[in-house]
Amino acid sequence: MPAIVTALRSLRPSQDEAVGLGTGSSSVLAVRGLSVQLGGREVLHDVSFELGAGELAGLIGSNGAGKTTLLRALLGLQAASAGSVSLSGRRERGVVGYVPQKVGLDPDLPVRARDLVALGIDGQRLGVGLRSAARRERVEALLGSVGASHLADARVGALSGGEQQRVLIAHALASSPKLLLLDEPLANLDLRSTQETVTLLATLARSRGMAVLVATHDINPLLPFMGRVVYLADGRAASGTTDEVVRSDVLSALYGHHVDVLHAHGRVIVSVSEQHRDGPGQGSGPLRRGGTLVGGEGELEATEGCDLTPDDCTDDAPQAWQP
Repeated sequence: MPAIVTALRSLRPSQDEAVGLGTGSSSVLAVRGLSVQLGGREVLHDVSFELGAGELAGLIGSNGAGKTTLLRALLGLQAASAGSVSLSGRRERGVVGYVPQKVGLDPDLPVRARDLVALGIDGQRLGVGLRSAARRERVEALLGSVGASHLADARVGALSGGEQQRVLIAHALASSPKLLLLDEPLANLDLRSTQETVTLLATLARSRGMAVLVATHDINPLLPFMGRVVYLADGRAASGTTDEVVRSDVLSALYGHHVDVLHAHGRVIVSVSEQHRDGPGQGSGPLRRGGTLVGGEGELEATEGCDLTPDDCTDDAPQAWQP
């Protein structure tokens, strides 16, 4: 149990150290000219966007585009070389909730769903949390809010991918965050679980007045609910509505060469040619192995959990959460 407590604490941002928390803004999150360097390379360059209360937004880009690095910068886990990140509610506990990219839990680990959610309540305290009726009710309410009440006594490691996501979201909601960040929450989910997860996130955003930013390489599951898209390529970003951003002219300017945007059977396919090479960022690592279809069935994947090209990945890159 202590190892799990430590792992969960590591997910909580040190908000006062690396993220400037602003007040007086109507937006929940405001990113201004954010740049990040890793290993002497500029991974993010002059990224700017805003998110408002109740808004579900997609952070879109192929693996290696800089999505995880951006989330780490928003969490205060990655120092910026330039720019600023402002979050509303400086004096409120738990301004940011976070669901990591991958969670590795042994199916035999004796941790129930209710235990994991309870750690979201007690995670900043030393030792085992005191049991109380109010605490139990809070855990039950959090599980109920994500439709996981029936999973309360199930071992987390034995749950399906979609069920684990629900429990992790409940854990992230324990601090009543104003901003919820999720790193590839739809990866490895089947179609039904994907649709249910996106619908749940959109419902939570509206009901809690919370800004939700979902990092994913496939834009299509988010299309029915997404109010804003932040599209990353080569470490740079374009932000706006889907119609404003996911267009050939906008993405061609973002990538620095021609990009085709295709619409077929209600899906959006972004096709980047094989001739693309490194630009001012580093998101083209997977593209050197061929073309990519972002949001299409043929998308090529870079090494997961690393925002550098495969040859540059090190043990310092974001890894699976291992208790």
